[in-house]
Amino acid sequence: MSNRAGSFLWNLRQFSALSPTSRTVRPNPLGFCRPEIVYSNWSPGNHPSNDFAGKTQSPIRYLFQDASVFKPGDDVFQTKGTSPVTALPVNRLFCPRRLSFDSEHSPVPEDGLKKMHFDHEASDEDVLTRETKPTPVNFKKLSQGNSLSDVLDAFANAPSFPSSNYFSAMWTIAKRMSDDQRRFEKQLMFSHPAFTQLCEHMMREAKIMFCDHLLFSLYAVVRLGIPQNTLLVQTLLRVVQERINECDEKCLSVLSIILEVMEPCKNVDVLRSGLRILVDQQIWKIERVFTLQAVMKSIGKDAPISLKKKLEMKALRELHRFSVLNSQRMFEALAAMDHRSDVLLDECSKMVIGNINGCPLKILINILQSCRDLRYRNLYLFKGIADYVATTFDVWKLRQVLFVLILFENLAFRHTDLMDLFMKKVVDERGFLNMKSIVSILHVYASLNHLHGGPAREFLDAMGAALTGYLHHISSENLLNAVCSFCLMNHFPLAPINQLLQKDIIDDLLMSDKKERNVYKLQILAACLKLDDVPCHKAVDLVLPSLPPAPLYPNAKVAEVLSSLLGEGYFLENVQLPHNHHIDFEIRMDSNRSEVLPLSDANVVTSATDIQRVAVLCVPRSTYCLDLTHPRGFLAMKMRHLKVMGFHVILVRKKLR
Repeated sequence: MSNRAGSFLWNLRQFSALSPTSRTVRPNPLGFCRPEIVYSNWSPGNHPSNDFAGKTQSPIRYLFQDASVFKPGDDVFQTKGTSPVTALPVNRLFCPRRLSFDSEHSPVPEDGLKKMHFDHEASDEDVLTRETKPTPVNFKKLSQGNSLSDVLDAFANAPSFPSSNYFSAMWTIAKRMSDDQRRFEKQLMFSHPAFTQLCEHMMREAKIMFCDHLLFSLYAVVRLGIPQNTLLVQTLLRVVQERINECDEKCLSVLSIILEVMEPCKNVDVLRSGLRILVDQQIWKIERVFTLQAVMKSIGKDAPISLKKKLEMKALRELHRFSVLNSQRMFEALAAMDHRSDVLLDECSKMVIGNINGCPLKILINILQSCRDLRYRNLYLFKGIADYVATTFDVWKLRQVLFVLILFENLAFRHTDLMDLFMKKVVDERGFLNMKSIVSILHVYASLNHLHGGPAREFLDAMGAALTGYLHHISSENLLNAVCSFCLMNHFPLAPINQLLQKDIIDDLLMSDKKERNVYKLQILAACLKLDDVPCHKAVDLVLPSLPPAPLYPNAKVAEVLSSLLGEGYFLENVQLPHNHHIDFEIRMDSNRSEVLPLSDANVVTSATDIQRVAVLCVPRSTYCLDLTHPRGFLAMKMRHLKVMGFHVILVRKKLR
């Protein structure tokens, strides 16, 4: 009887040894995700599968409705409801644990127990280890393959922990491929029979793998093109939310890069909010400038202004440690969070220009795009970049230089040497011109009002001939944009204008969603055809709908100055002229412009030759190029038309408020 009781107690201890370990719940201080679960007795060597399955059920229970799950075949992701989600069954022991024996209560004699230990160690455990303990996967060996399917085949033959190495290896291989090969390999990856099993293993292991492995896995999954609404991606996002407090600086950098490339969704937004709180707490502990810039690019434009200020202060404190690459990337980092720091940008501009030799054009283009987004104007920086591009002009393709010129136009910067070089290159190599580049080039040169000398005439003729060759393929709006640019430059190619004035094209433009803008440009065309010297062109009266009147901005200070200098009754304010032109003030003088005439006396004079009309225009700085000396296209055209109408033009530049 005692032997039976001892045997019963011994068996009972073996079941208790396999029972789930205790767990404690520790509240998460971020407060935006589920409580963090801490396993008090868990280690990679004693974690049974039934215990693991029970603990992974809770964190992934409430995911998005209609999240996609992987279904093999036809490279298609099917969608089905996933709320609530139950934990996936574990088919094998990842971390088998050994059975322990209590000699005090064991019914087996001590000698037999020793023999049992010996036999077990000599035979059973070796077999158990070989069958249930997978060999750790060699990431370097996996990443040396040439195909994503090779990695999946290796997983299918011998699955091993952690699954993150397989995804990281596949992304490492994919980075070495061309775009076409990568696209084909991804299709094979999605249709591979082991791919679904790998995704299931990844979801099971997400709670127990190291935090950096988890984040590298999520990064690889996203970069491999696995859709963001799949159960795999959403599960990893939820687990990262719960374990965000485990992030060190390396993990913080990886998480920032992940959020930068992901599309907004509920889990991504929650994770970004958690990242902001974590960064706000640990910002002064960040040691690497790269990590700081990665965080700045990922927190979002809607981040609190206080956090943006802290990041700016941290960057200024680390300014003495900036490398050339750090200075180049700071423009993009500030633009990503929509925060302009003139002090920081000025210092980075000096380092960029001081080390510009050998700089790839792509980096310079990114800098100019960031300056445009931040509305940052730095003549020293722009001139340095333009000088460098002009000096190395023959190294770059014309489409690359055109992109630089488009960005300079957005920034209202006109570099005469670079634009002259490009004009000559266009005249010599007209073969690179297509319809899109023709419209873009005309817009840049018309907006910046860059026309002077003999090369300009050859350039305009070449562009007119190139545009004529595309008249059978060009859309109505592109044709209107191109002709309007020609009008601003006082050049009128007959074939494009005649086609634009056809009734069906005019009707198409007036029925467009951009009707108001099209009417404005057609009015410019009509004014140019009547006021400018258009050779061999019959005047056409365009019947266009009227536009709402432009808002009138008060110029009280200018009116006050004119009143003090001339007196009341010597000038007119807000004068509307034909052809949709408006002037702020009109003054009438004698023909020698030596005396200002009162308005009553000027009306008595019958001969227009005895009066000189003076137009005073109050113009904002946006109507000038960045150097504030060269008028841009629309202002130059307006001045030209006012002179044709008999006005002497005086420009008064408005100050910034």
